[in-house]
Amino acid sequence: MTDRTLRQVFAVREYRTVWLADLLSVAGDQLARVALAVLVYGRTGSAAWAAATYALTFLPAIVGGVLLSGVADRFPRREVLVVTDVARAALVGVMAVPQVPLPVLCGLLVLVVLLGAPHTAARGALLPDLLPGDLYERGLAVAQITGQTAQVVGFAAGGLLVAAVSPSAALALNAVTFLVAGALFRFGLARRPRADGTPRTGARDLLAGITDVVADPRRRALVLLVWMVGLYVVPEALAAPYAAQIGAGPAVVGLLMAADPLGSVLGAWLFVRFVSPARRARLIGVLAVAAGVPLLFTVLVPGVPVALLLFGVSGMASTAYVMQAQASFVRATPTAIRGRAIGVAASGIVAGQGVAVLAGGLLADLWTPSTAIAVCGAAGVAIALGGALAWRSASADDHVGRPLPAAA
Repeated sequence: MTDRTLRQVFAVREYRTVWLADLLSVAGDQLARVALAVLVYGRTGSAAWAAATYALTFLPAIVGGVLLSGVADRFPRREVLVVTDVARAALVGVMAVPQVPLPVLCGLLVLVVLLGAPHTAARGALLPDLLPGDLYERGLAVAQITGQTAQVVGFAAGGLLVAAVSPSAALALNAVTFLVAGALFRFGLARRPRADGTPRTGARDLLAGITDVVADPRRRALVLLVWMVGLYVVPEALAAPYAAQIGAGPAVVGLLMAADPLGSVLGAWLFVRFVSPARRARLIGVLAVAAGVPLLFTVLVPGVPVALLLFGVSGMASTAYVMQAQASFVRATPTAIRGRAIGVAASGIVAGQGVAVLAGGLLADLWTPSTAIAVCGAAGVAIALGGALAWRSASADDHVGRPLPAAA
């Protein structure tokens, strides 16, 4: 990433608004994830409970993505961004109240994640309009790098904050970030009319969104590869149990959770800086497989420095391939259906992460956290091999980057 690239992207005022709002939200979300992991594991002493709660930060998105992502096409996207951020701020504010019962906490968390689906769809659909031409891919890379940096800061600060104060303080700070992000969207973006001229019911959105994703073999291959990335997120979900397994404290939990996004920052930068656009799509499958290999070595129960290295290398490869797969998918989707298509695809990623970390938690209780991480890494390698072959076959007779056909 060069200085010239940064100047070109940040010269777009509305992109700066979206970038800053997302940065605040991402950092706040990671504070909340650390707080929830420590809070639930501290109350229950169960790796399965800790992973199940972490999974709730992902899993409900599959319902929200299928049923709610069409909102980003039926209503002005700026308004969707503002309303969902304000609503999530209120819900997280209630979660920050000390001694909230675990069932209530989990219920509120489900609602927060559901609201994230139309928010993600609206943001993803709006971004290509703000950054025309090849500025879009540059902006996506910048967002990946800075977003992962915010995750690192959020996770590390979250561990320190939880250790020094309380999980409730971290949740309260997350609520504040949602409010500030909503204000940025409201006053920093121009109001645009809704993109889709045909009103749809929820049922039609559901069917149309799924059809948009599965109608083309290349599109199917891409979503398979990005959905299975959840298997590589398991180390984050099991950070608290793994830290306990190796005799580390709460501050180390934040460091372990930060290793993947820290590697992601480096991976995104290296990928954009040194891999030519013509080669990037061909490396999607290779990097998807490579991302799982470092996790296999956690079966040896490495200490903190080696674990940080393994998780970081995995993050490097996973971010590079997911970033390119997302760029190809989004650029290929017509604006009128972009919200629902992106919503379904993005929610599949989030839901896949929820399923993977829930399975990882169950395996950690059955065996050990280190074994669970290694098993999930092996499963990721196997699935990625199938996805890579499907992607290669689907794109063999078609030029990479050619627009995919829109669903009827």
